[in-house]
Amino acid sequence: MSWKCFSANPDAQPKALTQLPDAPPWRKFLPTEEVQQAQDDEYWDELRHLAESDNRAIQRGQSFRVLTDESGNSEIIDAVNAAIHVRRPLLVTGAPGSGKTSLAYAIAYELQLGPVLTWPITARSHLTDALYRYDAIARLQDAQLDKSRTPSGTQSALEEPALAESIAQPEEGDLGDYIQLGSVGTAFLPSRWPRVLLIDEIDKSDLNLPNDLLNLFEEGEFEIPELVRRKRQRRDAAEQDATVVVRTADRDMEAPITNGRVKCCEFPIVIMTSNGEREFPPAFYRRCLRVKMPNPTPESLLPIVRSHFDTTDQSGWTKTEENLRTLIGEFLDKGNKADRATDQLLNAIYLMTRKSSPGSDEMKRIQALLFKRLSEAD
Repeated sequence: MSWKCFSANPDAQPKALTQLPDAPPWRKFLPTEEVQQAQDDEYWDELRHLAESDNRAIQRGQSFRVLTDESGNSEIIDAVNAAIHVRRPLLVTGAPGSGKTSLAYAIAYELQLGPVLTWPITARSHLTDALYRYDAIARLQDAQLDKSRTPSGTQSALEEPALAESIAQPEEGDLGDYIQLGSVGTAFLPSRWPRVLLIDEIDKSDLNLPNDLLNLFEEGEFEIPELVRRKRQRRDAAEQDATVVVRTADRDMEAPITNGRVKCCEFPIVIMTSNGEREFPPAFYRRCLRVKMPNPTPESLLPIVRSHFDTTDQSGWTKTEENLRTLIGEFLDKGNKADRATDQLLNAIYLMTRKSSPGSDEMKRIQALLFKRLSEAD
């Protein structure tokens, strides 16, 4: 049996995981036996149905290509499989447009792990927002609405059954109605299979964010204080294992939270991308595996182009290998020193293959526009 769960083989059919490699003793979390299989099966059926309806994510997963050697090996593929085995996040660096983000979609597509949970990082991103959101204002508004509907006298309620019925059904809902898990919080829900979590452009984060992630990556769990506080306020025996149903980051899906704590069974497949704009502390590097996406070459770009376009004649311009290599050579600026992204090349090919494509002179001007270096000022 191969040690590889992920192959990045474009010819292989997507196949759901049926068995995960054993986790190291120091990376085992909540026992899988504690997950109710029937409930988990229903959960994954819904997730895969959601993934099947997202054509854009499927296309991104299908079109991912990575250059391999004659034996089909690649440092990228090895890094992904090693991260799955040791249950550690994978920090992927590389130039913009080198396929860092698409790697997460390729993993989710090939292994049938549901929709990719995405957390796009900005300088204002905080871990708490990605774990969960509590809408205290909406809850307060609903509570005030309930009070405004309460009559001043109890006798009027008895005399008007319709009014009494409206009072018996308060506007304010359960506490779980005001809590929604974020993408990171959803990824750590207990399940027999790992979710794919994409933390995109983590190098754009506040200086403290990588340190905030350390405990989560190490322990695989977090608390929702509002639910923990609710359990402590209700100390009767019936509430010893209080379960609240909350919304998740997946569309129209909910999940039960017991005692206000979320702890994973299987550590999610975490892909963190970085454009190399900053360094991270050694403690953060220690908890990650690191790999760099290779710079584009004609050999690596050809399969990517073929995965996005039909190689037959579409509009009078036959996309032969020679034509493609010529365009790729111009894209790479005769030495691969150009600071450009792969989608700039795809944009140029798209325009050249339309029925109403620009003429040769126009295309040269448009090509100069499309192939501007990313570091080039306007």
